[in-house]
Amino acid sequence: MEETKKSLNFIEHIVEEDLANDYSIEKLRFRFPPEPNGYLHLGHASSICLNFGLGESYDAPVNLRFDDTNPAKEEKAYVDAIKEDVKWLGYTWDKECYASDYFQELYGWAVGLIKEGKAYVDSQSSEEMAIQKGTPTEPGVAGPHRNRSVEENLNLFERMKKGEFDEGKHVLRAKIDMASPNMLMRDPILYRVLHKAHHRTNTDWCIYPMYDWTHGQSDYLEQVSHSLCTLEFLPHRELYDWCLDQLVSNDKLRPKQREFARRNLSHTIVSKRKLLRLVEDGVVESWDDPRMPTISGLRRRGYTPESIRNFADTVGIAKRENLVDVSLLEFHVREHLNKVTPRVMAVLNPLKVVITNYPKDQEEWLDAENSPEDVSLGSRKVPFSSELYIEQEDFREEANKKFFRLKLGKEVRLKNGYIIKAESCTKDKDGNIIEVQCTYDPKSKSGSGTEESLRKVKGTLHWVSIKHAIEAEVRVYDRLFTDENPDGHKDRDFMEFVNPDSLKKITGYLEPSLKNAKVGERFQFQRLGYFNVDLDSTIENLVFNRTVTLRDTWAKIQQKN
Repeated sequence: MEETKKSLNFIEHIVEEDLANDYSIEKLRFRFPPEPNGYLHLGHASSICLNFGLGESYDAPVNLRFDDTNPAKEEKAYVDAIKEDVKWLGYTWDKECYASDYFQELYGWAVGLIKEGKAYVDSQSSEEMAIQKGTPTEPGVAGPHRNRSVEENLNLFERMKKGEFDEGKHVLRAKIDMASPNMLMRDPILYRVLHKAHHRTNTDWCIYPMYDWTHGQSDYLEQVSHSLCTLEFLPHRELYDWCLDQLVSNDKLRPKQREFARRNLSHTIVSKRKLLRLVEDGVVESWDDPRMPTISGLRRRGYTPESIRNFADTVGIAKRENLVDVSLLEFHVREHLNKVTPRVMAVLNPLKVVITNYPKDQEEWLDAENSPEDVSLGSRKVPFSSELYIEQEDFREEANKKFFRLKLGKEVRLKNGYIIKAESCTKDKDGNIIEVQCTYDPKSKSGSGTEESLRKVKGTLHWVSIKHAIEAEVRVYDRLFTDENPDGHKDRDFMEFVNPDSLKKITGYLEPSLKNAKVGERFQFQRLGYFNVDLDSTIENLVFNRTVTLRDTWAKIQQKN
């Protein structure tokens, strides 16, 4: 049977069309160009997967280029975090580049523009420039400094470079077209004065180039063939091309900017500025808080690189923005974790069970498979004794026929263990059940092959032996926002939709095989969900994060509302 060939997305069609015309496959080069002013999030993951995926498809190099032209917001710590995220997703870049590598070339080209009468120093305030630029329906007008002489512009620009002026005193603008229907072409700013130390160049520069004067030139210097941006940069393409027009030569490849739509995720914020606000306001603890949609947050929560890459592949690339349900991301992490995680037993809401006919001083170690999905994960031993914990919700005094867990007078099987029958229960003074007394069938041990062990009972419960159980802090995470589109309300602040129950810290009781679990290791707590060991764990105090539930319980809750 022939393998079905995957259809191409529209970006791949663009590449194929270029290869059919004037590009050679040897000239293909892509890039991922983050600004190091925050941590990468799921939106960046889609861009990473797109660019590096194209590199893999065409066996073409991909650069990791840091757009570091704003020292007021950028830090080396962000650079390091971005590199770690890209590596963790499973990608290797060809060249590690920085826009700051090209400050001297960019400055030289700007001087050339001034000499050609295509750039000038403007001394207006930002408010004056905004008025002078006009509106989308009204053309701009020439400012008072637009026709300064070349000599005066060169002198002022050199003094800007030397740091003689305060921030905001002067800017360098391109002289293009104040009547252009594209407001970005109405003499855009190319340079501004910033007296800030840069994470790489320190205080060598007092002027810094704007994004639009850096992007295309960096692509050109690196000989990037396809510069792929999100849709908000579509109006910038005309300026991107204008900047390249000033310097390209026929003997070098000319980069092409092409745009694709963002994929917004429900119940999520992906603006770096707003994510920073969550951190600064103490809604979350850090950029890598497991509730954050940052790649580092997802990694800490227990997501796998494969699940994120599969999610990006499923969502695909499109020309229009849309809102993707976060449950699709959760589906992919469930699907992958189901294949690769060992099963263990833990109880998060404990109810004591006493097996009255099991000797109090006796214990035995039962065989338990680690995964029905992967036999190579082998098996382990779990201890069994007369006193166990089960989940509170797994017992009722009375229940209807659809309740297949433990109830008085009825039987259930303990996973990997015996069939037990609830005989009675004990309550506290408020009427809460605090203990269930049961009996067990000694011949019903799982896997023993006896007639009793083959007896069918409808319910199977997970459990832990109380005297062997390990106490651990378990962090139960839920969605950070209660609203599907928290950033989509013009008259309301997104912070109004923060979920007050996005994190609950509880004490869980775990089987002893988890005693030596290492940071980052992932497990399925049977019948409860997928969990991993958090960075805060120590040998004395284990901390587990819930990555995701076994099923999409949120959808069920929403349907009831």
